[in-house]
Amino acid sequence: MEDYLIGIGKRIKKIRKEKQLTISEVASRANVSNGLISRIENGRTIPSLPVLLSLIASLDTPVSIFFENLDPENNVKFIVARHDEYTDLEKEIEAEGFTYKFIFSKQLTSMGFEAVLLEVKPNSKREKVITDAFEFKYILSGEITYLIDKEEVILREGDSLFFDGRIPHVPVNKGTSSCKMLVLYFFIKDKEN
Repeated sequence: MEDYLIGIGKRIKKIRKEKQLTISEVASRANVSNGLISRIENGRTIPSLPVLLSLIASLDTPVSIFFENLDPENNVKFIVARHDEYTDLEKEIEAEGFTYKFIFSKQLTSMGFEAVLLEVKPNSKREKVITDAFEFKYILSGEITYLIDKEEVILREGDSLFFDGRIPHVPVNKGTSSCKMLVLYFFIKDKEN
């Protein structure tokens, strides 16, 4: 996770400098403090999803471009944010035990956005999938094990996960009760479209 923190911070700083913006200008546009931006740029904190999206918008940069090629040097493929580490500031084919509740979607010039509620029941079954989106998961209740490529990440109520959906992945409920989560998809659009 530390490499993604540094990667996100470095990307914000790089774009800010390329656009010749000061920390104060970006902070004002994003409605956050100068100190928060400094901590993010230096990899000392990770912004919440709303703050990150606000920062990206304040840099006049499409979300899909911001995350493009944001691969940490040691090949970490995802970010896990535990709820205690926070700072103040039926769509599957051949899937058994998965219940999605659509919330809304939005098509923007640079990306598509979709939000759903997903319930994964105990003993659910599905193969790993690939989506053409960056995915953010927030665990509302229960516990889930996410298989991302060849790694396993256990998430509990209040935890969140962010990763590139083009990496094969699947949530597995090894418990005895359902796991409910909010899922945000940021669909990647071709630069040509």
